[in-house]
Amino acid sequence: MAQSITIQDFLAKFPDDDACLAHLFKQRYGDNVTCERCGEVGKFRKLSKMPAYTCNCGHHIHPMVGTPLGRTRVPLQKWFYAMYLFTTSRHGVPAKELERQLGVHYETAWRMAHELRKHMAKVDGDDQLSGHVEADETMIGGRHSGGKRGRGAPGKTVVFGMLERQGDVMTRIVENVRRVTLEAHIVENVRNGATVSTDELKSYAKLARLGYKHGAVNHSAEEWTRDVHHTNSLEGFWSLLKRSIRGTHVHVSRKHLTKYLGEFEFRWNSRHFPAMMFPRLLLSF
Repeated sequence: MAQSITIQDFLAKFPDDDACLAHLFKQRYGDNVTCERCGEVGKFRKLSKMPAYTCNCGHHIHPMVGTPLGRTRVPLQKWFYAMYLFTTSRHGVPAKELERQLGVHYETAWRMAHELRKHMAKVDGDDQLSGHVEADETMIGGRHSGGKRGRGAPGKTVVFGMLERQGDVMTRIVENVRRVTLEAHIVENVRNGATVSTDELKSYAKLARLGYKHGAVNHSAEEWTRDVHHTNSLEGFWSLLKRSIRGTHVHVSRKHLTKYLGEFEFRWNSRHFPAMMFPRLLLSF
């Protein structure tokens, strides 16, 4: 398995803003750009005083416009380096760390982090799950990030997850764990006929009637596996997510939790190809 790129690799490829802009220009427009004004091919050159390219006829192309980078005064290399940090960290990057490493104000670092989380979620997408899928719900927030279903646990947010064995994970913030709520997400995101493994929560009891091959384990009786059925893979994702929130971010509000979930989904779903995480983000502008 290819490893993530090193800091030396990053600095060699992106030593300054011009190198980053050239990469973005080539990525978005190709090697031999045809000028839409005069029709000349491959005649664009970098402008010296702005992040743009110009043709001999004076037509300009601004590679950052139309991307999350187009409305910022932060140097482009700092954005690229922030993406590098986000894709080489297992537990995420707090805004305070971005502030230290990039030399920007905390408010700027905080906004950059959230823009990158939204971009990671967009790049990751939500393809329908199939095969063998684990479904489970957990609680995030409050005084502790642990604790199932949070009965009597104020301040916690219910998060529902679906994970395809050896495949992708998908999460949703939900208002409750009632049958009608959880079934709706499963029907929308899991292919009919798939095998679905859950715990003993009664909200899952009628999945077989909906066309799924359903099996459950009884966690309250300390049953963790029954034949092919378990939720251990999804529990592993929950564990990573909660450890990261406690250790890296300390607390995540319900208002912004969706962005953090998107970030961790992207990282989990790219786990088999860590060297592609950073290029994949860059390719998606």
